Amino acid sequence: MTPLRLFGLPLRRRPAPRAVDPAAAAAVLRDLAQLPDDTLLASLQTTAEGLTNHEVALRYREDGPNAVADEHPPSGLRHLVQIVVSPLSLLLIALAGVNALTGSRESAAVIVAIVILASLLSFLQEYRSAKAAETLRALVHVKATLLRRLHPHNAVAGQGQAVQLPLLHIVRGDIVRLAAGNLVPADVRILAAKDLFVNQSTLTGESVPVEKFGGAASIACAPFELPNVAFMGTYVTSGTATAVVLATGPRTQFGHIAHDLVAARGSTSFEIGIRRYLWLIVSFMLVMVPAVFLVNGVLKGDWLEALLFAIAIGVGMTPEMLPVVITVNLAKGALAMAGKRVIVKRLASIQNFGAMDVLATDKTGTLTQNRVILERHVDIAGMPSPRVLEFACLNSVFQSGTKSLLDEAVLTHAELEEHIRAGVGYVKIDEVPFDFERRRMSVVVESTDHSIRYLICKGAVEEISAACTRAERRGAVVPLEPDHADDLHAVTRGLNGEGFRVIAVAYKEMPADPVACSIADETEMVLLGYIAFLDPPKETAGPAIESLRSCGVAVKVLTGDNELVTRHVCRQVGLPSQTALLGSEIAAMSDPELSRRAEATTIFAKLSPEEKARVIRALRARGHVVGYLGDGINDVPALAAADVGISVDSAVDVAKGAAAIILLENSLLVLHDGVVEGRRVFGNVIKYVRMAGSSSFGNMLSMLGASALLPFLPMTPVQILFNNLLYDISQMALATDNVDAEYLAMPRRWDVSGIGRYMVAIGPLSSIFDYVTFGVLAFAFGALAHPALFQTGWFVESLLSQTLIVHVIRTGKVPFVESRPSRALLATTIAVCAFGAWLPFSPFASWLGLERLPPHYWPALAAIIVGYLVLTQLVKTRAIRRLRLE
Repeated sequence: MTPLRLFGLPLRRRPAPRAVDPAAAAAVLRDLAQLPDDTLLASLQTTAEGLTNHEVALRYREDGPNAVADEHPPSGLRHLVQIVVSPLSLLLIALAGVNALTGSRESAAVIVAIVILASLLSFLQEYRSAKAAETLRALVHVKATLLRRLHPHNAVAGQGQAVQLPLLHIVRGDIVRLAAGNLVPADVRILAAKDLFVNQSTLTGESVPVEKFGGAASIACAPFELPNVAFMGTYVTSGTATAVVLATGPRTQFGHIAHDLVAARGSTSFEIGIRRYLWLIVSFMLVMVPAVFLVNGVLKGDWLEALLFAIAIGVGMTPEMLPVVITVNLAKGALAMAGKRVIVKRLASIQNFGAMDVLATDKTGTLTQNRVILERHVDIAGMPSPRVLEFACLNSVFQSGTKSLLDEAVLTHAELEEHIRAGVGYVKIDEVPFDFERRRMSVVVESTDHSIRYLICKGAVEEISAACTRAERRGAVVPLEPDHADDLHAVTRGLNGEGFRVIAVAYKEMPADPVACSIADETEMVLLGYIAFLDPPKETAGPAIESLRSCGVAVKVLTGDNELVTRHVCRQVGLPSQTALLGSEIAAMSDPELSRRAEATTIFAKLSPEEKARVIRALRARGHVVGYLGDGINDVPALAAADVGISVDSAVDVAKGAAAIILLENSLLVLHDGVVEGRRVFGNVIKYVRMAGSSSFGNMLSMLGASALLPFLPMTPVQILFNNLLYDISQMALATDNVDAEYLAMPRRWDVSGIGRYMVAIGPLSSIFDYVTFGVLAFAFGALAHPALFQTGWFVESLLSQTLIVHVIRTGKVPFVESRPSRALLATTIAVCAFGAWLPFSPFASWLGLERLPPHYWPALAAIIVGYLVLTQLVKTRAIRRLRLE
């Protein structure tokens, strides 16, 4: 493999180190944020011109690549080995070995063929899915602009040269240049900035970008509130900056959250269900196989033959094609979803989608559009006011630098085009820039006729109100008295209650001189009114939630945003907003109490990433199958904790890595399609499970009784194994089968006890008709004196009855009348039945120990099979109604 190189210098790659303690990292971050620039650069052993190639190589070898924890599919060979050494495959291989050692090579060959077929089919389907996910990740090519002090023969020594390199190559101490649209490639300290706004919604859930400043911070606060630090995984919405890298890869705040991905992922509902079903089959085998072995050994005296026969029975009971049937069904579901522009990274997530009865979702960027629009402009009494909009517009037009999203929302407001010509009739005199201590910014404008000069200020409601001594009410300026505070707060609380972010607008008349103004001028202002912004919901959110509700899936919102905004969004998309839990309340709850409260709660607000994951675990503890829809880094722990993690088109890379399903279209309506597809997949898997289980149980009863009654084996080991192989092949087409609409109308999950009851209810029916077949063969055809004839007659009856019974078991309705199978399933059924009927007359008959059946056996066989199908339909209908097995 070609070594990684930077400017010709080889770098020795090693796995990224484990993330350090988040609390310790946050403390270091706060300390570095308060250092003067020169002291900071010295402590990082770097310069304002950047690092040399040699310094980069040393730090790369020490810290590893700038990459956070992520999931990667195993290599092709390793993946194949994992399939072959699965418990099911190892059991079959062991049984094949016993057959080979005892001389039954034909039986061993059939078992090995079953293992190879099942393993290759599973490998091909799963490997294709894994490669598709890897291709998706490879589509992202992100680079950063760095300053590096190149080798003297490439550039003038001592000067920094701008280069563009993949994010992987960034190291601690690198000097980074940021501009609008750039991802922040690591945790960085801003050295110099001009109108820099960074969107941190993927980390904090805030929909509005925050401004960042250069220089040392004079305040000690939470990491994400540091005004001079930008974080890996966020992105620049406007402005430019030069910054120095403080931490890379798993040492970043991004990395601390992403590290949850490498923790052991809990078993999903689907995986737990399969495991329980296999244990159910094993428990039947542990009883039936020894019983068959002992009965044959005691009654016939040939213990070796009894052992081989019991092994064949054990193989017959083993659902060796279950992994293949599951994989083919899941792969078909994944292909169907791919046609809807949905990437399925982990096949099992398709079934989990169908079993899901709770969908938890983030708000920002998933339910909402993650863009800010101006919705209201009102006076202090809450009445619409064009004057408020005009003054807000003047402030946004004349502020310097790149406009923030709030300014863009003001300037693109529809009424501006209709009633207000932005900035016409005024010229800018001066401005007081925004900062985080004042939380407001001002511009000074003068009319073109020089008749009036205004200072117009907009910012946070509390800070603007504190700087105002008067207010404008119904065109008149009135003093602000202390008792007016409640009235003013009632308006802003009302707007907040509707989900708006509220900005206050104030003004004061300024004298003609002096030209310059300062913070000291932001006093004794007139409070004009408020502008209210909203991050609107996606157009598809409401219909998608309604469609999910109609198919039995409850939707809950988990967000880091505030409660009032979340309630408003929920009302807009049709979710109940009466109940809410805040992160501070959840932190004080025990796990059992949280599980109980989460059941009845729709809104969870002001949550940290870990609190989101804790809510998911609480819902799962209540027996729910939970999906989580999120797009940000703060959603990663919840995505990993859910039964099925779902990411959207605009998600950050680490969220896509955590998710099992990625929606490439900007529409949530595909969620309903995914749920239905998951239920269709599960329905077809359950058809195989029920049929294989009940047929195997019935065959065990038949084998046990026949062993006790007959002086010879009712079927040879190789016949049992070949019969089982043909039967399994006939069921491969179940992946294409139609599923009844009633089955798709509600969540479906594994019910192992129900499967056991189904086996006990349906399985003995096949034994009844097996014994009828025994009687016909013994008394009508004298087969007791011809073991090969008896074995052939039962081989054909067993294969045909098992293959045909799927058409009864596949639906809760009347087959072929109320519910029709797919063409592929019907074709494979006919093909396998025809092949089985031909085998006694084929060149393979001698190898299998079969012989020609008399012509008048076939009408009797037809009558037996028809009786079996009719009785099974009657019992199935009664069992579904009384035992609730559907």
